[in-house]
Amino acid sequence: MKQTTLKKAVTVSGVGLHTGAIVNLTFTPAPINHWYKFQRTDLENHPIIDADCDLVVDTSRGTTLGKNGVKVSTVEHALAALVGLEIDNVLLQIDGPEMPIMDGSAIQFVHKLLEAGIVEQDAEREYFIVPSNVHYNDVQHHVEMVAMPLDDYRATVMVDYNSPVLGSQHATITNLNEFETQIASCRTFCFLHELEMMINNNLIKGGDLNNAIVIVDRVVEDHEMERLAKIFNKPKVEVRKEGILNNVELRFQNEPARHKLLDLLGDLALIGMPIKAQIMAARPGHQSNVAFARKIKAIIKKTKKKSANDAPVYNPNQKAIFEYKDINRFLPHAHPFLLVDKIIEKSPKHIVAIKNVTGDQYFFAGHFPGDPIMPGVLQLEAMAQAGGILVLSEVPDPENYATYFMKIDNAKFKEKVVPGDTLVMKMELLEPIRRGICLMRGRAYVGEKLVSEAEMMAQIVKIK
Repeated sequence: MKQTTLKKAVTVSGVGLHTGAIVNLTFTPAPINHWYKFQRTDLENHPIIDADCDLVVDTSRGTTLGKNGVKVSTVEHALAALVGLEIDNVLLQIDGPEMPIMDGSAIQFVHKLLEAGIVEQDAEREYFIVPSNVHYNDVQHHVEMVAMPLDDYRATVMVDYNSPVLGSQHATITNLNEFETQIASCRTFCFLHELEMMINNNLIKGGDLNNAIVIVDRVVEDHEMERLAKIFNKPKVEVRKEGILNNVELRFQNEPARHKLLDLLGDLALIGMPIKAQIMAARPGHQSNVAFARKIKAIIKKTKKKSANDAPVYNPNQKAIFEYKDINRFLPHAHPFLLVDKIIEKSPKHIVAIKNVTGDQYFFAGHFPGDPIMPGVLQLEAMAQAGGILVLSEVPDPENYATYFMKIDNAKFKEKVVPGDTLVMKMELLEPIRRGICLMRGRAYVGEKLVSEAEMMAQIVKIK
């Protein structure tokens, strides 16, 4: 998958839920590897705040980001729209301290983004694939969350407010393609007692019955109804004995649970990159979402650091385990297609191979001759050959076997490989070989820089 951005800038306008101020939000195209950033265009020097869970300064009434005293609040709905449409790189320019609430959902953001159009960029999208279960628990608030390994992005949310109106609800998204029709239009909600508290504290100045669902789970007196009508500038507000203020019709029977899922997707965007995982969340809120995002981001940092430190150390003076002339015993390849020069390290489960990338290589004459680059497919072939040596070096008669590669997954090319580089390749078995089938992970380095990687499946076949 390629990274994406917008074809053009688009602007939406509305009031901030808590400030009541009219604000203009412009979604602007951004370059590769930019992710999401907010820019306060109303302030001097137009300061920028990254969409980063480490910059969250408040989660009491939505998610607020802050840096050097500059803040932007209620960011979760716009971020959810970007994640749901799988748009990777956008600058969100805002001329106030709070995002517009619109109708309390993300659907109007979605419509504007689709109006702008989505365009692919010349860079692969890099996902963080959750390697093992990641748990988060908040005993005080009865919150439980887990991210489980999955080669996709799915999420399930369960809410239970012990309310006769809501009861227990759950919502699921099995593919981000469902976001626009199943999740984006679901509005924010609150209970009447929360509404009264916010009104008494001079909050939700931009609140309206058109941008939030108010759950009434107690009997409301006439004088309270009259007060609410004045606050919301309505001729009349009403409610059934227990239900929703002004008898607003829900867009889905479980709209509150779906909105919590929307919030979750928006808050997890603060991890800073797309992820692949199965997310399960019971009774989540902004505080727990952000704490969970920080936990996942910490794992990403640790994984990247480990990957950087995983580069094999190559000493040219070190005696090789297999020289170039020995390699023909394991591989039938010959010049110019033999892409392994020597083996410097080997165990039953891994091997480290060397390829000296010289300027006279045959492929440089035609592959960007003015700016020669070793083709990525040949880097994969070199790793595959190293993997073949790994598996065949464990049999007594390797010349009677051949290794055929069946599948390549998660191939990524991160840096250029040019003449003069020394490609150091590490191949590792991911599981024991069964029935001649082996699964390996390959990484290629130049110095300490990871330049390419992939997972490969191969079959060992006896030559008849």
